[in-house]
Amino acid sequence: MKKIVILSALLFALTNISCSVLQTISNVSRLRFKLGTVNQVKVNGISVEGKKSISDFSPLELLNITGTVAKGTLPVSFILNVEAKNPNDGTGGYARTDIGIKSFPWKLYIDNKETISGNLDNPVTVPGVGEVTNIPLRIDVDLFKFFKDQNYKSLINLVFAISGSHGYSSKLALFAQPTISTGIIDIKYPSELKIVDTEFTN
Repeated sequence: MKKIVILSALLFALTNISCSVLQTISNVSRLRFKLGTVNQVKVNGISVEGKKSISDFSPLELLNITGTVAKGTLPVSFILNVEAKNPNDGTGGYARTDIGIKSFPWKLYIDNKETISGNLDNPVTVPGVGEVTNIPLRIDVDLFKFFKDQNYKSLINLVFAISGSHGYSSKLALFAQPTISTGIIDIKYPSELKIVDTEFTN
């Protein structure tokens, strides 16, 4: 009789643990990502802020850029902000759940071409408050390496397209395979997510 009671207690506990894990997985699956603003765009160290065409560069800046391209390189840097939204705020039948992003290996596509890859410097927590958490990614890429068939004017226009007229860019896409945690279990996404600026992806 004692064995039956113990076995029943274990089964009950396992059932509760399984339900908890399933609920956690369900909550985690609701985490969504979208590309946000692009800012601090620089080409060979020259800020693109306030510039919308090649004519906005000074003669000295243009000489700097053309000289760099002539040497077979064009370093571009910017901050790509990834927006993470965790709707598990305790409403709609879902428990309030903070979600940690432990790893976020990503690949950056520019104009549909795969370029560089990277990961988070540190884990990020996305609180269960239904609001957007910003994840800034520092991007440093040599555009000439991936678009060497284009002249410097085309490359500069690509830089403007990356920066976007309002800070958002339709030329960028991020493929990422996050590993996330709620403190109970770690879950690695089974496949890569395509993250763009038009809608949240989960």
